[in-house]
Amino acid sequence: MEEAAGTDKSDAELVLAARRGDTAALEGLVRRHYRAAFATALSLVGSSMDAEDVCQDAFLRALERLDTCRSPAKFRPWFLKIVRNRAHNYRDYQRVRTGQSLDDVSPACSADPVHDAVRADLRSQLERALRLLTDVQRQVLLLHDLEGQKHQEIADLLGMSTESSRQHLFVARKRMRQELGQDTASVYLHD
Repeated sequence: MEEAAGTDKSDAELVLAARRGDTAALEGLVRRHYRAAFATALSLVGSSMDAEDVCQDAFLRALERLDTCRSPAKFRPWFLKIVRNRAHNYRDYQRVRTGQSLDDVSPACSADPVHDAVRADLRSQLERALRLLTDVQRQVLLLHDLEGQKHQEIADLLGMSTESSRQHLFVARKRMRQELGQDTASVYLHD
């Protein structure tokens, strides 16, 4: 497990300290689990900007309900369940909205517009290809390849066997290669 910056405390210790109002402990939990939360949210909502919104909302919800975390040592699975629920809620909300999508709007531009255009195109291709995967395939792919989690950790988080995790990753990578082409997929997928 990745350690929070500046602390060697366990999740349980950080949760207990955060319950007492220790903001540094809360910041440690956020730093420690942000990447996993982002990967989980991204796998469900399909857009990095939306995933960031879901993560912020989930962290606020977790803070509000920190006293309901019955097993502080198992904060990560408890928190990622909140992230998944918030992402599902967000996705449902997006389905009923009728406004124009802002997915194609770039949040910032660099000095090189060609580079920005290439990155935006690659991001769009990747997000489109990720949307074609099942929710479970997306979660396994992002948790493994983006977050760097092992199959046993993924299996524990998603309630499946390690063999199922491996199979979902295999199928997801194959589909991504088909959708992105071998050259583009090799940039994203770590074999």
